[in-house]
Amino acid sequence: MAAERTEAEAEVPEDAVGRRVSCGQHRATVRFVGPVPPTEGVWLGVEWDDPTRGKHDGCHDGARYFMCRHPTGGSFVRPSKASWGVDFLRAARRVYDVDAEAVLGEEITVSSKTLEWADVRERSLESLPSVLLKNCLVNGPGEDGQILQTTPNVRWLDLSASLLCRWEDVAAIARQLLCLEALLLSSNRLRLPSDPAAHRPAFRDLKVLTLIGCELTWPQILRCAPMWPKLEELIVEDNHITHLHRPEGVLQELKCLNVSKNPLDQDSLLNLAALPRLEQLIMTDTGFSSIHFPDAAPGLETSAFASLEKLNLNCNNISEWVVIDELSKLASLRHLWCRGNPLASADRNPRTANQMLVAKLPHLRVLDGCEVTPEERRGAEFDYLKMFGEEWLEARGRSQLSQQFASRHPRYSSLVDKYGAPEEGELTKRQPFALKNQLLKITFVFVDDEARTPVEKKLPASMEVQKVKGLLSRIMKVPASDLKLSYTSAKVVGPEYHMDSDLKTLFFYAVEDGDTVLVRRS
Repeated sequence: MAAERTEAEAEVPEDAVGRRVSCGQHRATVRFVGPVPPTEGVWLGVEWDDPTRGKHDGCHDGARYFMCRHPTGGSFVRPSKASWGVDFLRAARRVYDVDAEAVLGEEITVSSKTLEWADVRERSLESLPSVLLKNCLVNGPGEDGQILQTTPNVRWLDLSASLLCRWEDVAAIARQLLCLEALLLSSNRLRLPSDPAAHRPAFRDLKVLTLIGCELTWPQILRCAPMWPKLEELIVEDNHITHLHRPEGVLQELKCLNVSKNPLDQDSLLNLAALPRLEQLIMTDTGFSSIHFPDAAPGLETSAFASLEKLNLNCNNISEWVVIDELSKLASLRHLWCRGNPLASADRNPRTANQMLVAKLPHLRVLDGCEVTPEERRGAEFDYLKMFGEEWLEARGRSQLSQQFASRHPRYSSLVDKYGAPEEGELTKRQPFALKNQLLKITFVFVDDEARTPVEKKLPASMEVQKVKGLLSRIMKVPASDLKLSYTSAKVVGPEYHMDSDLKTLFFYAVEDGDTVLVRRS
């Protein structure tokens, strides 16, 4: 038994505490090595990346062995159940020597950039422009100098979900990759370096860095930032980022920042305006609902985010049009993504809401990935003039009402200057909308059965998609759950709009009289 314990102890590295291990498909950090009475032998006390795998916080039978951030994040495992990983070159040889032709023929994409093998003549480790070692249990650089000799031409490197535990080890790898431009380190747990500036030479030409799901805070990212003097794109989705402190003297070359899936404190968002070259900001699913640029009155331009051209606000909590009015102050904003927000027009029509977005954002060229043509802009601005013309006429000449109107519609006066004042006869009157009484003539086309004759029906706009499917299931003699619906507009040629939610109405999807519904079997 003693010999067995000695052998088990020999499996554990001397610097085990703080190291990363893999147990099957799961990752953990070693927090304790030693006996756990009354059992015999050596145990590893680990803190799981996924805290639902654990049973305690490092306290067992009344004794404290280690600490965990989560009350159920810890477990004890035998050393034989844990893998300590391999060095960089051993992992690379395992991957690229198994089926070199298949691996080397891949097209590699990092963010919006693509790297291909088309121009690489000699396909070998020495000629690799990219090394993809995600989930390959890399734990360090290995023997000094060997990476430089073996893979000297690597530009893009993926070390996501590895067993690296220190930025010093990442720097030791990067220092030998003289051409490194992009580095993926997602799903790692890296201890902060004691002297970040000392590692600047290792990342001297790094342009793209991905740190998704690394349990980082914004102050921790800023502390590491001196290592990346030329960084242009930083992806830090799904971390512990809340308050966005002002970047002082770091990240000054940054052009694209992705902070999606972080519970952001939106009052601190203006601190990112200290990034002078920031062109694209991606902040989907962050809880964003409001912003205010205090340096600019309604209708004027802010000095903040002077270079920002692309802004992605999908899947947030924007419900007030004043937020869009504030965004109109961004002088360089050309692309906006705003899907998945509770932002609605008075008639609850998504198309009307899109028109209002276009009308309120004078420089917008692309909305939700679709180009805003000059004709669409002109139509949206005309409709906006008519939509609020009656309110404008009532407020005109009355000081307090005029100020209130200008605050709610800061672009209106410029549209009047552009197209002329609306006349009473052309105003859009707001009349009660009897949704349940509005019947739509719809043509159903059965895409999977060309022999079936299209069916024309008159249906109420208030009818839910699930009831439409029920009607079709009786016609087609198939289960309603097997049907997928989309529609094309009689007014707009080309786009096909998917009706993904069974609980939404035809009106919600902006189906209009004369539209065609395409019926498919899933």
